[in-house]
Parts: sequence; C-alpha cells; structure tokens
Amino acid sequence: MNDLNNPELIDPVEDPNGPFDALEPKVIYPDGVKGTLADSIQHYVQPEVTESVVERIQSELPKPTGEVFDPSGDNLTLTEAHSDRKISRMERWLGPENFRIMKGLSKTWASRIGFALIVLFALIAIFAPLIAPPVGSDPYMMPRDGFASQPKGPGSPWTKNVPKIPFWYKTVTGNDKWVHLLGTAQGQYDIFYGIVWGTRTAFRTGFIVEMATVLIGVILGSIAAYYGGALDNVLMRIVDVFMTLPYIMMAMIAAAVLTPKIGKSLLPAMIAMIAFGWMGYARVIRSDILSIKQRDYVMAAKVSGVKNSRILFKHIIPNAIFPTLVLATLGIGSVVLSFAALSFLGIGTPLGYSDWGQILAFARNWINNLDKYWFIVVFPGMTLTMFVMGWNLVGDAVRDVFDPRMRGRGA
Repeated sequence: MNDLNNPELIDPVEDPNGPFDALEPKVIYPDGVKGTLADSIQHYVQPEVTESVVERIQSELPKPTGEVFDPSGDNLTLTEAHSDRKISRMERWLGPENFRIMKGLSKTWASRIGFALIVLFALIAIFAPLIAPPVGSDPYMMPRDGFASQPKGPGSPWTKNVPKIPFWYKTVTGNDKWVHLLGTAQGQYDIFYGIVWGTRTAFRTGFIVEMATVLIGVILGSIAAYYGGALDNVLMRIVDVFMTLPYIMMAMIAAAVLTPKIGKSLLPAMIAMIAFGWMGYARVIRSDILSIKQRDYVMAAKVSGVKNSRILFKHIIPNAIFPTLVLATLGIGSVVLSFAALSFLGIGTPLGYSDWGQILAFARNWINNLDKYWFIVVFPGMTLTMFVMGWNLVGDAVRDVFDPRMRGRGA
C-alpha cells in the first residue's frame, strides 16, 4: 500500500477515462485525486518535507574549493583563444590579404631563389648602360672586334669598337683596358655585351607577348563563357583548330612571312607568337567563368538590371582571373625560350642583335669543337636557363598562394 506521507512511495496509475494530455499529463492517485503532477506534488508534499529534500540535495553537491573563475586574469582558455600577435607596419600598409600573399610568395626557398634571379636580371637590364656602355647608334647591336670567324676565349684583348671603361671595370677585373670577359662568338661578337643587353630583349619580348596573349585569351574566353550558345561554339571551335597546329612551327612560318613586309626586327616573331599563343588562356578563363556565372551575386546583378558588360568585367572576370595569372607567370619563361628558339633559327632579329638565342646560333658551326670553344654555349645557355627557371619558380609560388588547396602547407 502506498504511504501518502511519503512522496517517494506514491504509485500513480493511468487514468482509464482518457489519454494523457501532451502538455499537462493527467494522472489519478490512490485517494481519487485527479490532476496534474504539479498539483499532486503540492497536495501531498508538506513544506517541511520539501525543505528536508532540498537540504539533502544541497549536502550532496560538491563544495566550492575556494578558486574563483576570473575571466579577466591569466586564464589558459582565454590565452589559447585570444592571440596577442602584433600587426606590423607592413601588414597595416598592405592590408591582411595582400600581406598574406606577400608572405606566401616568400615562404619557400624555391620562391626566394626565383625572386632573387628575377631581381638580378631586372637590375642587369636597368643598369645595362653602366655595365656594358653602348657602342654605336643602336645599343642593342653587339660590337664586333673584327670579322674573323674563329671565336676568341675569355680574357682575350679587345682591339676594335672598344666601349668606354665603366666605373666598376678596373676594381672588378684589375685591368685598365677592355678585354672580352666571356670571349667572342663567331664573327667576333662580344658575348658579355650580348648577354647584358640581351636581358632587356628578354624582358621586352616576354612581357609584351605574354600581356597580349593573356588579354586576347581572357576577352575571347570570357565572352564565349558568359554568352554561351552559338557564339561559344564558334569561338571554341576556332580555339580547337589553332591548338591542333604546332606552336613553334606556325610561329616560324608566320614570322618568316611577316619579316619581308615588316623588316628584320623583334616585331615579326612577337606578332607570330601572339597569334598562336592565346588559346590556352581562353580555355582556362572560360572554364572558370562557366562556374562563376552561376553564383548568387551574379544572378542578383542580372535581376537588378546591371548591363552584361559590367557584370562580366566588373564582377566575373576579377573573381576568375587568378588561375590565368598563375599560368601567365609561368608562361613568361616559355615565351623567352620560344623567342630564343626562333632567333636560333635566324628568324626575326637582325644579325648581331643582342639576343641570347642569336648568340647560341653563332655556335652552330662549332658544335664539334665545344671542348675548345665551350664558352660560346655555356655562358648564354646558363643565362637563358636561369632566367626561365626564375620565372618558373615564381610561378609555382604564385600558384601555391592563390590555390586554396595549398594554403597552410609547409615547404
């Protein structure tokens, strides 16, 4: 039998007259009282019983140890959650995102070597008149020390068309007169002069060709991806046709056709390389825009009545251009290498122009005697290799920074 004075022994039974209410469950107790659980507790439990239960519960609770939680003091949790990293002046000036990019570009040894090589070549190009004072009216034409076909070795005396002595020459070499520091090529063209002034040629051709190809590819690829339909099909079929053609061969043919009309200069080879070098950028930007044009902010701009040209150039291209920029950074070295190949074949540049490919071309007749005339290949070849390697290393670093999958990975 249930003891009504002891609430722990009360045995409630289900009301046979109706189901429980979902919010106020109804129960009937042995004495016939019907109501909610709260009402029954108030009916049966006496105040002194309630106080004894509360005292028992309080006695079972753990007693305080005397330690007071002070959120303002030295707290391990707050120390771990809150960073006291100081913001440098450079970060304030560049902004957090630009500072992250700059930090990422200089994080690995490969990127540092790449930037060091590019800076080195940039300084050589800027101070070329001080390193190798120009001779004649056109500074890009390599001076000739006679017309003999046999190359001269490094350190041989310079007797004809001698440049002025620069301020650094005597301190570095210890000589009062010019000598061929790196030797001469076939026809007595000075290799040192050609390498120094050829740096300007490399930067000029690399930047102009790369910027033109990126601009053409981005415009055509963006238009094809954004408008779609027949326009997309036509432009992409043109891209497919151009990509089936061998790049070097078509550039060589186009440059050979343009040279008689334009003349011997850098333009024929550069125009030919631009005409057959934009397709890769068009495909890359098109694939990115196909996904970005479905984003919510693009749809909102269309619904708001913004012009298509503004949506494309203001909202879509800035968010899709980063993979193309990475590819363009890697492409500068390839452009210089391709231009050197065309110069090696005798296409474009006039004879004696300061270009690394043409200096290598002067060694064609001496391939069988490289054990003696090694310098006509080693010096221009190493220069070209380091220039291309510098841009490739920087391109890898740019890819790692802009690719979200590469963030947070160590070198």
